[in-house]
Amino acid sequence: MRANSSPIFSAQTGVHDQLTATVAKHAAHQFQKPVSAYNQSAFDSSIAAWRAAGELPLILDAGCGVGLSTMHLAAQFPDHFVIGVDQSADRVGRNTLWPGPGPLPQNFIRIRADLVDYWRLLLAARIFPVRHYLLYPNPWPKIGQLSRRWHGHPVFPTIVALGGVLECRSNWQIYVQECAAALTQLSAQEVACTAYLPATPITPFEDKYLASGHTLWRCQVKLDGIAEK
Repeated sequence: MRANSSPIFSAQTGVHDQLTATVAKHAAHQFQKPVSAYNQSAFDSSIAAWRAAGELPLILDAGCGVGLSTMHLAAQFPDHFVIGVDQSADRVGRNTLWPGPGPLPQNFIRIRADLVDYWRLLLAARIFPVRHYLLYPNPWPKIGQLSRRWHGHPVFPTIVALGGVLECRSNWQIYVQECAAALTQLSAQEVACTAYLPATPITPFEDKYLASGHTLWRCQVKLDGIAEK
């Protein structure tokens, strides 16, 4: 992995001043965008695979990219079933090589789907991940792009309502600070943003950012799940 990743630049220097109001607005109104047919089909096939595996405790790798993190999580939690979801057919379809150690784990599936629909379908089906990962999402660092960040999106209350151990990682500290603040606001738990050094990088981005000398940031919280409005 080449160490050539540039640090994230943004004119934003702290938590967005509209974050609290944005999260409150989204928590007060149900997100009603229609679910597309291909997302429903992807959801149905992934849940069928989970059920065929015995409905093991579920882990969701949201925005899994090429699925290396999905494989790592499956190896780390062999008594769970991991679903990796990404909107890119190219990334999900790549023949990602498992670096080991040990054989390729079998307790996972990668699917192409829009997470906005997938999260809502999970909640509607009352299927709750025990662990839930947002690993290096697009930071959308411009000041006017708050609504493109997951914690500024109308679907964020659904993410929180799914409960489980939710973990977000990024190389942009502000993104994780905002995610932690939004989680604190909705869960009434104090969620902190802390520097994070993984023993083994589990995504290509994590590997690249570390090799480029970036500090990595993480927030993590155990959510009980919150009923949506």
